[in-house]
Amino acid sequence: MPQKPFLEAGQIVGTHGVRGETRVQPWCDSAEQFAGFKTLYWDINGTNSVKVKARAHKNMALVTLEGVDTMEAAAALRGKMLYVSRKDLKLPKGRYLVQDLIGLSIEDVDTGEVYGKLTDVSQTGANAVYHMTTPTGVVLIPAIPDIILSVDTVADVMKIRPMKGLFDDEI
Repeated sequence: MPQKPFLEAGQIVGTHGVRGETRVQPWCDSAEQFAGFKTLYWDINGTNSVKVKARAHKNMALVTLEGVDTMEAAAALRGKMLYVSRKDLKLPKGRYLVQDLIGLSIEDVDTGEVYGKLTDVSQTGANAVYHMTTPTGVVLIPAIPDIILSVDTVADVMKIRPMKGLFDDEI
């Protein structure tokens, strides 16, 4: 699956103050990560860029957008999505964007058996949980190194070594 060059970074949900600052619900890992962006885009194609100054405030980002300097102008942007260039994202090795994982084929690293497709990701306190859809239903897979052995977003495959009990009631 080809990777999108521009990704949804957050949505403008309101205004902050009277000088055109906006409140943005970040769609990143955190408001702090969102605050690190200096340029965002108004559309998924990246044709219209906007310079931004952002700071984290609780779980939101307070964002000043270039050219938006009144509360009325900021209010008119409510509901608007902001996009970030994939090139501006710096992910540590072994970290992936959820949208790049969705749709991966999940295979057994030892036998090559195809179990199903990754269809969703849940965040838990300890680790993420991958939702794998199989012909018989959904199986939840803990995203831990003992199980997830490799991820190849170019070949669209995740290789796992299932622990006992993952697919049945083995103990």
